[in-house]
Amino acid sequence: MADSSPGNQSGIAALTAVELRDALAGGDLSAREAASHFLSVIESRNRHLGAFITVTAEHAMAAAAAADQRHADGERSELPLLHGMPLAFKDLTDVAGVPTTHGSAALEHKPAPEDGALAATLKAQGVISLGKTQVPEFGLTAYSENRVAPPSRNPHSLARSSGGSSGGSAAAVAAGMVPFAPGTDGGGSIRIPAGACGLVGLKPGRGLVPSGASAGDAAKLVVAGPLAKNAADAALLLDALVPAENKPDGGYLGNVNRAPGPLRIGVTLDSPWAGVYSFEIEAEALDALNVGRDLLEKAGHRVGEAEVRYDNRYPEAFTAAWTAGVGGARIAPQREALLTPLTRTFRRRAQQRSAAKVGEALAFLRQFAHDTIAQYSPWDVILMPTLAQTPRPIGWFTSGGHSGEPWPSEWAGDADEDYKRQCEYAPWSSMVNVCGLPAISIPVHTTENGMPMGIQLIGRRGSELQLLQVAAALEAA
Repeated sequence: MADSSPGNQSGIAALTAVELRDALAGGDLSAREAASHFLSVIESRNRHLGAFITVTAEHAMAAAAAADQRHADGERSELPLLHGMPLAFKDLTDVAGVPTTHGSAALEHKPAPEDGALAATLKAQGVISLGKTQVPEFGLTAYSENRVAPPSRNPHSLARSSGGSSGGSAAAVAAGMVPFAPGTDGGGSIRIPAGACGLVGLKPGRGLVPSGASAGDAAKLVVAGPLAKNAADAALLLDALVPAENKPDGGYLGNVNRAPGPLRIGVTLDSPWAGVYSFEIEAEALDALNVGRDLLEKAGHRVGEAEVRYDNRYPEAFTAAWTAGVGGARIAPQREALLTPLTRTFRRRAQQRSAAKVGEALAFLRQFAHDTIAQYSPWDVILMPTLAQTPRPIGWFTSGGHSGEPWPSEWAGDADEDYKRQCEYAPWSSMVNVCGLPAISIPVHTTENGMPMGIQLIGRRGSELQLLQVAAALEAA
């Protein structure tokens, strides 16, 4: 196996996730060398970025040593797909023996007794967990700031947010702290931070990736998917997440570089939030859209204007479904005051909302999904910017300006203004979860200030491979 000299360590940084996987599987690199490299990057960069809440270096090195022993004892053909690959889990995911904070100071942070479904799936595929990444409280917001740890900052500009709720994971990938990472997406939580941090972020369609039981997600909004620096790396992680019987022949990675046939792509700026919030689309977002459109047309796809009409009852219904889980969260009454203002407000409203009202909201969202998918049906893919605005400054949504310091106890916060700003920032995200469709954020543009901007493509059911192929083709262009 390779040595762990500084020269070798710097070589690891230049590898894509696919190249790193191949080096680990082939014995050119040990799992301990890989884990040691990424842990050293975390140690040097996390103090500035706040991407990690918890770093589990000792556990990681022990798991890496066990992986190296398995490699020495066995045949390459017997190794799991992601043998020895370091990554991290967002701190909404249970990892055995590690506290799950859910980004909340109101919870007791006890070690999880066992792995959650996502961690169990990826550990079975051979990954080495380096720790837990920063999230908003209960994953509720489009930014990753809470009362537990410093905010997750954008590697492209430390004064700006990395997005949410998979913000810590996106920052970690973009900063080279991990080669790729799984995120979870219930209303944009993979695509928003991918757009903010210049990554490929894929939200698979409903049911493709096993999610385990979740009593707090009655609308079945949440799905796990990859955050990666390129389409091939995202395809590799998706191969690890999806059961064999649901994958295309040859897997996602084996097919990702095959160009998709000419597609009918419908461009729209319509949003189901527009009836409530009259948001403005920044020039940088439109620049990204125009760049993406030009690239798609040059690749041979037919791009036209798609007009989509959304039911104006959507915002109220989605909010009821989105916040229902936090209403039932087990929080001791004496610890309620430790919740962030937004969480506290939406928890109170959820508890006051009758079960019948929630049922009405869920029924409406099912009809909304049917109607929206019908409007998308003339097109193979729907195109829009990932975000309506450039990545926002730290503290911008809450107007607290805390910059990583503890939130001032005298500040009550304005939950409705916070929520409004989030919906204006990411107005094209949540309806995709309601529809259960796959969608991908692809970086295509860099602003004059060096901030990445992306486009979102929404595909038909079962089109995850096609979306990854489009992303790979845009990278090549």
